Amino acid sequence: QYSFQENGWGAYLAERLIRKCDVVNRGLSGYNTRWAKLILPRLITETTSADSIVAVTIFFGANDSALKELNPKQHVPLEEYAANLKSMVQYLKSVDITPDRIILITPPPLQESAWEKACLAKGEKLNRCNATTGQYAQACVQVARECGTDVLDLWTLMQKNQDFSSYLSDGLHLSTKGNSFLAAQLWSRLENKLSALPSLLPYWRDVDHTNPEASLL
Repeated sequence: QYSFQENGWGAYLAERLIRKCDVVNRGLSGYNTRWAKLILPRLITETTSADSIVAVTIFFGANDSALKELNPKQHVPLEEYAANLKSMVQYLKSVDITPDRIILITPPPLQESAWEKACLAKGEKLNRCNATTGQYAQACVQVARECGTDVLDLWTLMQKNQDFSSYLSDGLHLSTKGNSFLAAQLWSRLENKLSALPSLLPYWRDVDHTNPEASLL
């Protein structure tokens, strides 16, 4: 949901694809795969033209991996999380969106000390841990492998830099730097596919001002 805020990764992609295609944000703050699986057919319907879709990203796990005993509302067991991701990929395939157009994104790593401060400020205990999040990230990678989709393993990539805290604003959510990192990683996967798309309507200097209909209709 926050990807379209200032410096968000969705806004980054949208800017680079202006006049080529629309970037549609259907992120829902706080949701998990159990809920997303149910609403996906409402977001991409059977009547949606699959030919008009060049890429779909599925980005879940940070909420599913919440600790059951401390956050039962958002928690989804690991095996169910994997099954839900598979179900969403299978649904997309059923409406003719091919696996090469689907990108799964793992949850980012959790910076526990920062997120614990955020939890304590709300009168709560630390309700996630990075090792558990890592298990969900591994499950996401495995689902991508089994389903033949691409995958962006944020959990692993961000931790190649030992101090990954700068990628997160509060230990859980992406910071400006984290958004830029995700955007760059996604763009490297999408650039070849999307940069070749034709521009919608001619550049203004190429419009025949004496007969605009000839250029625009």
